[in-house]
Amino acid sequence: MLNIAKKGLLLLGMLASVAAFASSDIHLDKAPVNLSDNASLQRGAKTFVNYCLTCHSAAYMRYNRLQDIGMSEQDIKGLILTGAKIGDLMTIALDKKEAKAWFGAAPPDLTVISRSRGADWLYTYLRGFYRDDSRPSGWNNVAFDKVGMPHVLYELQGVQALHHEGKEDHAGKLVLETPGKMKPAEYDAMVGDLVNYLVFMGEPVKAKRFTLGIFVLLFLGVLLVVSYKLKKEFWKDIH
Repeated sequence: MLNIAKKGLLLLGMLASVAAFASSDIHLDKAPVNLSDNASLQRGAKTFVNYCLTCHSAAYMRYNRLQDIGMSEQDIKGLILTGAKIGDLMTIALDKKEAKAWFGAAPPDLTVISRSRGADWLYTYLRGFYRDDSRPSGWNNVAFDKVGMPHVLYELQGVQALHHEGKEDHAGKLVLETPGKMKPAEYDAMVGDLVNYLVFMGEPVKAKRFTLGIFVLLFLGVLLVVSYKLKKEFWKDIH
């Protein structure tokens, strides 16, 4: 129990440190979140495992929860790139001390990042990298100034440059200077699927909770009608 509490405090501390350096005065694009779209969630899960799970863990999420989005055990086993079992947590082998030395800060756990940051921020962030030779990694981000994370998806998106339009150093317009393997619309769709999955991962039972809530409200509505009719029946002879 104590270890769980320590892990929780560590996660909150990492998220708080990330928030301290993030740029808040930015325009956020609307993320195409649809938790009922299992095809999108499955594509997002594959992108997450292939590109994010190398450095970022999801230590409070088990692989078998992917069954909730329509994936079979065989699908999940084919998705796992390590020796992990289907019931294991999505942990990584990356040493946090080494990661801090490389990136300046250990990559945060992403299990609840969508609840901490919000889907729109994540969608803007993952599409907002641009070349910045003044940064150690060679990259910066319009949503997170002086970000330590390199742009791991640049081969897919291409290389963007920030064309300044005002006096502020971090203000400007992103322009795609070198195309990637994907067209801009394809890359945006892929990021949309990834963000959709991150939102699901932050609360896997959210869609079921909403559905259950609707049934509860319908039940209460029917109960109200029955109760009202019973009340009228019981009190009809009382003046």
